[in-house]
Amino acid sequence: MTAGPLLRICVMTRVKGMTLLEVLVALAIFSLAALALLQSLGQLASGTGRLADKYWADTVAENQLVALKLQNVWPALRWTQGESEQAGQTWYWRWRGVESGQPGVRVLEVEVSAQPWQRDSTAVTTLQTWVVQK
Repeated sequence: MTAGPLLRICVMTRVKGMTLLEVLVALAIFSLAALALLQSLGQLASGTGRLADKYWADTVAENQLVALKLQNVWPALRWTQGESEQAGQTWYWRWRGVESGQPGVRVLEVEVSAQPWQRDSTAVTTLQTWVVQK
């Protein structure tokens, strides 16, 4: 009897594949990449909402500038407030004149907010233009 076939049965062959540790490391790396992707998609989605608010607030501010221009208003140095509806939402605007340092010229500043104006309110958008007294 020869030892050839018996030796072949007893000798362990090296199995090719991944160990459990390698699988766990790969799974951890994939999980971190997936979390980073989900976080960036969440920021993108919230940024889209802010962009829509900014667009509609800009539209309200531009409408106020046009209305004041058509009325030929010399802007007072105090806030004048109001509200208007745009895209099914109530927007709160205010405008004032700011001294420019040049006689007969003022800066007209229009601010728009999605919330009623309070002491610590912040504007969604602010537009400025120059007005010359006639």
